[in-house]
Amino acid sequence: MASLTDENTATSAPPALGRPLALARWLLVVAGLVTLIVAVGGITRLTESGLSITEWKPVTGTLPPLSEEQWQAEFAAYQQIGEFQQVAGPQGMTLADYKFIYFWEWFHRLIGRIIGIAFALPLAWFWIKGAIPTGYKPRLLALLALGGLQGAFGWFMVRSGLNTEMTDVSHFWLSIHLLTALFTLGGLVWTARDLLVLHHDPAARPARLTGLAALTLFILFIQLLLGAWVAGLNAGLASNTWPLMQDRFFPEIGWSRGFWWTLGHDPFLLHWLHRWWAWVAVAALVVIARRIRAAGDRPASVYIHSAFGIQIILGIATVMTGVDLWLAVAHQVVGALLVAACAWGAHRLGQARS
Repeated sequence: MASLTDENTATSAPPALGRPLALARWLLVVAGLVTLIVAVGGITRLTESGLSITEWKPVTGTLPPLSEEQWQAEFAAYQQIGEFQQVAGPQGMTLADYKFIYFWEWFHRLIGRIIGIAFALPLAWFWIKGAIPTGYKPRLLALLALGGLQGAFGWFMVRSGLNTEMTDVSHFWLSIHLLTALFTLGGLVWTARDLLVLHHDPAARPARLTGLAALTLFILFIQLLLGAWVAGLNAGLASNTWPLMQDRFFPEIGWSRGFWWTLGHDPFLLHWLHRWWAWVAVAALVVIARRIRAAGDRPASVYIHSAFGIQIILGIATVMTGVDLWLAVAHQVVGALLVAACAWGAHRLGQARS
């Protein structure tokens, strides 16, 4: 009788470790959505659509304008900012042109809302059902907070360009917006990996970041930061030749406004740094990929090699085509996939350390 009672109790009680496999799958789906919003964000930037919606309406902004009067009101608000007055207006922008750029910004914000729902609602359900393994609630709440910050940073970015002097958003806010998304993507993949390992081994401990992985991710961070600044300043147009710029290895750069201003604003310098720091990143990625393969994870090593190889080809092609829209978008998307691959591989090294 006692054994029967114990058996019934064990059957009815929730599993001590929750449902790590279900959570891992959910986080990987959200990671896919984050990759999608990075892609749409790239299109939004390259089509100069980011300032087309001049207000942030979390609820009512879900729907686009539904009448001609609403469209005219939105267009009139856009006509008050510098981008229209100095760039789009003189180029003869029509309402039809405005509707095109409005769509991409609206779609970008819509995906952000979908990601918020796709994370918050399942998190609440898993929490209520007791399906979250011990120790993972703070980490999941941190990922939720990152998503909220991402939305806030996106609005700060847009707001930075909503005046009559600016013709674009601040490239500093753009980099914060993009890098927060990529950091969140890495956190989603890392946490999903921890949960997958826990599913196979209930005694497994979370992976720890190794020194090599931290150094590699820092080098990659610098490259991504430079890429965001290049995008924000349209510095990809500084040269359409490779490997030389202006028929020389190092382009002519004006330093009259000081070293730090030039480092943060000069399109020629930032373009040059982005194209050549890439090889520092490649060297670091090759080293970590070989270490990951030695640790027994050949697929992760292959993914990293493939991602940075494709990324280099797309980067050169983007430059030589004068920043072709779809090549530039593909370059940004593969950058996100490279972050995911590095998070996966770094986690593998961290498992061995744990």
